[in-house]
Amino acid sequence: MHQERRNTLEDYLNAQWSRLGYLFFAPAALSAAVGLAVVFAAQSGSRDEAVAALYSLDPSVRRDAVDQLAQLGTTADADLVIEVLYDSDPEVREHAEAAVWVLWGRSGDPEVDRLLKSGIQRMEGGEMGQAVEIFTHVTERKPEFAEGWNKRATAYYLMGAFDRSLKDCDEVIKRNPQHFGALSGYGMIYLRLGELENALVYFERALEINPNLKGVAESIQLIRYKLSQDGKQNI
Repeated sequence: MHQERRNTLEDYLNAQWSRLGYLFFAPAALSAAVGLAVVFAAQSGSRDEAVAALYSLDPSVRRDAVDQLAQLGTTADADLVIEVLYDSDPEVREHAEAAVWVLWGRSGDPEVDRLLKSGIQRMEGGEMGQAVEIFTHVTERKPEFAEGWNKRATAYYLMGAFDRSLKDCDEVIKRNPQHFGALSGYGMIYLRLGELENALVYFERALEINPNLKGVAESIQLIRYKLSQDGKQNI
């Protein structure tokens, strides 16, 4: 009976992690789509005005400021918006997360941005080999652009090339230590490799930067429970 219960738990955890895997590691395309809708709704104004409005007492003003910064800002402005992920208003936090992905996807080079978009389309269409090739061009043309490495890491993950994906995650974090997507990616890879302790470390790091990652928070609870069942960690 005890072994049967353990097997049921294993099956449940595996199903949960498989279901949530894509959302953990490759949310950029989905969030960017949301972010673009947010951007188009932004009001006119300057970047400096948007930055100042991030600290307004009015949540609707903060929300519009996030949208405006997504429209006018650069990749570097993502660090400002990441602070808003802890905003008291849930709608502001949602807009902030979408804006972060939009800003991270902005390289400053129109050709690189075009290549990145093309690679994402290939990846979403299941053409992983072509996607990897395009993302490789991105990393070669602009190696300092973290999102090129992140997208290739995502494609490698979806191909099951976990070692290559981990190496690309390393490149992302070198360039963008706050990249909660790549940190979640580490967690998913280590889950697939059965290294729960490592997965827990990276999921916790991701959640510390972005507390709105519900799937990550759920996985942390599941991992802690699994480790406690195995006698490896108290909860």
